[in-house]
Amino acid sequence: MTYPCYIVREGGLFGTRFPDLPEIQTVGKTRDEAIAMAGEALNAALATDVGRGFSLPESSPRMRGMVGIEVEAHILLACQLRTLRGERSQAEIARRLGLSYQAYQRLENPARGNPTIKTLERVAKAFGKKLAVEIA
Repeated sequence: MTYPCYIVREGGLFGTRFPDLPEIQTVGKTRDEAIAMAGEALNAALATDVGRGFSLPESSPRMRGMVGIEVEAHILLACQLRTLRGERSQAEIARRLGLSYQAYQRLENPARGNPTIKTLERVAKAFGKKLAVEIA
């Protein structure tokens, strides 16, 4: 998943902003530095929001002159698990998976989750889904 980002030269610096996340703005000395800083800022903000129980905002299509900034996999996974769980409680899903409540709670927290492939396979099966892993 990517979020579109504008990069604008302002004087001798490069500023960035996200139309979908207007609170995230960065500035860099070079275009590459601005893009790197935009990625760090985006992922830090999203990790905090997902860790607090917020959903990721929809991503707009990327328009001409914009760059796409990737959401890190561990953040996206935590958000996907929360979405799959829906209205069910974390305790209910933990019981279904044979995990402790705390172990499942960590899976939905990008700052604390570090699931194994086997755990993700169990999660996918419990939700009637298939796990697909891709290194691109």
